[in-house]
Amino acid sequence: DEETAGSCIQWLVTKHRDLIDGAFALNTDAGGGVLRDGRRVMFAVQASEKVYATYVLEATDKGGHSSLPRPADNPLYRLAPVLERLAQYQFPVKLNEVSRAFFEQSAAIDTGRLAEDMRGVLKDPPDSGAVARLAAVPFYNSKLRTTCVATMLEAGHAENALPQSARATVNCRILPGEPASEVEATLRRLAGDDRITLRTLYAPIPSPPSPLTPAIMAPLERLVAEQFPKVPIVPIMEAGATDGLFLRNAGIPTYGVSAVFEEQNDVRAHGRDERIGVQSFYDALEFWYRMMRAFAGG
Repeated sequence: DEETAGSCIQWLVTKHRDLIDGAFALNTDAGGGVLRDGRRVMFAVQASEKVYATYVLEATDKGGHSSLPRPADNPLYRLAPVLERLAQYQFPVKLNEVSRAFFEQSAAIDTGRLAEDMRGVLKDPPDSGAVARLAAVPFYNSKLRTTCVATMLEAGHAENALPQSARATVNCRILPGEPASEVEATLRRLAGDDRITLRTLYAPIPSPPSPLTPAIMAPLERLVAEQFPKVPIVPIMEAGATDGLFLRNAGIPTYGVSAVFEEQNDVRAHGRDERIGVQSFYDALEFWYRMMRAFAGG
């Protein structure tokens, strides 16, 4: 459950492994179908996910009365340029087995400049123009690199008082296999001020990818072909975090098979108007029923 930071699945894995032990797990809260202008273009199977980590940057001062400002000491002013540097920074492009397969297979589906750019990022070294164009689309940028973004700001205690502290919460989604220590070092370098501290709010947990074996993919390909004809299956690295993290670390390969089709550029997860299409929901229920029967041998 997201509200408990995955504590429920952690409890099951550590306390009641016998109840959930299996050769693999199917996660209906990851992966899923991709729509473009209402047209189904791919069925994404999640085989890996980025590593979730949250940090807090903080600047402090003794404070005082707002009628006697000291701009050089103001924690808000010290933190502001750090956030600007973070906004402009791009982590290096690094493709892994799953993200490489995603771009290879997506290039076969798409056409024109988009397909060319997908092939361009597969080159060694990646084509810089292709990287820049794909990075302009958040969906593709999340597959190319680690991302860190400021999500919360907190400062001061009264409108007529100089702030004694200013804090920025920074949420990172780290590529599998990329050391979290390197990401922390990057954030410290971007801070560029010994008076600004960095602490970990949510410690990163490594998330190994799950192998895309025929035993998993063959039944899924058949089921997708039956219910969603001509929609190709594409492996994907999830940008978000799921319970699959804890199952994979427990040695249970986990695959995201949401089956809910959503518009690629209109994903509303965590938004105030979070929603999915009614027909997409019922189509997914039917797919999950067929999938469970298929893997159970029924």
